[in-house]
Amino acid sequence: MSSMHYQPAHKLLTELEAGRITSESLTKALLERIRQQNSHINAVVTLDEERALSRARESDQQRAAGRATGPLHGLPMTLKDTWEVAGMTTTAGAPALQNHVPEKHADIARRLEEAGAIIIGKTNVPIYATDLQSYNKLFGVTNNPYNTDHSPGGSSGGAAAALASGMTPLEVGSDLAGSIRTPAHFCGVFGHKPTRDLVSLRGHIPGPPGTQSRPDLAVGGPMARCSRDLELLLDVIAGPRPADARSWALAMEPATLETLAQARVGLWLDDPLCPIETELSAGYRDLAGKLEGQGALVAEPNHRLLNLEHILPAYFNLLGSLLATSLKPSQRRQMKWIARLEPWLKFFGPVTPFIGEYARGVNQAAHQWAIWNELREKMRVEIEPLFEEFDVLLTPITPTTAIRHDHSQPVFKRRIMVAGQPRAYMDQFCWIALATLLGLPATSVPVGVSANGLPYNIQIIGAPGRDLTTLRFARLLEAEGLAAFRRPPEHD
Repeated sequence: MSSMHYQPAHKLLTELEAGRITSESLTKALLERIRQQNSHINAVVTLDEERALSRARESDQQRAAGRATGPLHGLPMTLKDTWEVAGMTTTAGAPALQNHVPEKHADIARRLEEAGAIIIGKTNVPIYATDLQSYNKLFGVTNNPYNTDHSPGGSSGGAAAALASGMTPLEVGSDLAGSIRTPAHFCGVFGHKPTRDLVSLRGHIPGPPGTQSRPDLAVGGPMARCSRDLELLLDVIAGPRPADARSWALAMEPATLETLAQARVGLWLDDPLCPIETELSAGYRDLAGKLEGQGALVAEPNHRLLNLEHILPAYFNLLGSLLATSLKPSQRRQMKWIARLEPWLKFFGPVTPFIGEYARGVNQAAHQWAIWNELREKMRVEIEPLFEEFDVLLTPITPTTAIRHDHSQPVFKRRIMVAGQPRAYMDQFCWIALATLLGLPATSVPVGVSANGLPYNIQIIGAPGRDLTTLRFARLLEAEGLAAFRRPPEHD
């Protein structure tokens, strides 16, 4: 089978089912691909070749006996190194966890293996998944396959780079501050941040190993090289925890869109608080014109919440409150000073709007968190009328294409260049905030390539629970040639 390592997962599964390839041959092909490409990209940081090949042979025997175990039977894949896999080192990029070998699968790893998938290894992340670039002291720096001087993003950067390099057909990322959507955007692959609580995070690091509570804002979701594979994988990993399954079952609302001509598309492409590159803006406007040419209704909604001035304070406050548990007392004291000095920070360089609210969130009392949480819930109700008027909302993901590697410390002194002007590094959190704050489904879809050869994506946001609508819209874009994964240049 030609270019086996770049075939989409659903086609590989068809070939496996038809007996034209075997799980063992596919696993060997991907392991060889990793050996060829990983020295340049450094996406895959842990491999379990012996167990993977043993599982592949077992899968072939089961299929021959008519005992296929599920929709991913015999399909090898990698997994982000924040998900615990029993018997496989899981570090979350942290030296303190370099010898952590879980005895129990994360819920999503259990679901993958019950569906027949073979987890062959782990992909790189920043330490404890806390950066928009993927690098750490354990495994080093992951490079962007399109230009190794640039980052693949984070925290699911290793996952996105492995997909773009043909090292794996599927991945499962996690997303708190764009950690699925941004790496997909930087590497030109597909990623989906599900509706909140749709995918279990038990067994994800962070929190610490053994955590049972559900973290605020964070979700796990599928990554792939086409939208059909996103839906295939979401159907496997979504659903209740085992104990919750006694009282509820997954029943996602079906998509009703059949053609782009039926689609009502909202555009939110500009906000004065977070400008984007001119080239991205032009690409998104060109896409909007093509959608109109397909017969879609395209308009700019008039809704109060489509304004970063309303979204960012609540997002940064709740983000700070969540991440406060991982900070040392000295770091929390530092946040108090940042909150007090916020009006003067702009005199020292570019500052992301409302970043002081993050600092206040770190140290706020429980009753203050409850007030912000209730505001968030009211906003979630308030957004519903938007999706009565529009099927999907299109927005940028970050202000730029993939940024150059920058591991300088402290992080707040880092800069990105937008339209020739320096901007704060944390501006990369702005455009992902709406979907994260309100727990909305958001699909990151590759729609273009910049003049310097870097891919870029657009974000498709839907109403709560309408994950299949954003995925269907992505699939319709692909069908009309308006979205596609494009292979990066090969590395010798």
